[in-house]
Amino acid sequence: QVQLVESGGGLVQPGGSLRLSCAASGIIFSIRTMHWYRQVPGKERELVAAITSGGTTNYADSVKGRFTISRDNAKNTVYLQMNGLKPEDTAVYYCNVRQAARPYWGRGTQVTVSS
Repeated sequence: QVQLVESGGGLVQPGGSLRLSCAASGIIFSIRTMHWYRQVPGKERELVAAITSGGTTNYADSVKGRFTISRDNAKNTVYLQMNGLKPEDTAVYYCNVRQAARPYWGRGTQVTVSS
């Protein structure tokens, strides 16, 4: 059974930093592309960042230069380091993986950027 568990969200002031973690189980983690999405109420979930099994990364234009996605295959964990946070980064952040053409999601972690 695939499980994704996010952690690390919270309340931070503009310009601050947070590191999100997503622990995965039930998959062969090292061969999977891992994704971080975010969603604001009333809007569609949007892709924030992705990392392939080989370590190639991809970012939404809105977070380029501020966010960094990384992975630790020994710990079956993917991270999202978020620096220079802005109020518009406020959202629920979700970890995602595809296996057998089916998407799996964690429950999400709330990130709130506010003074």
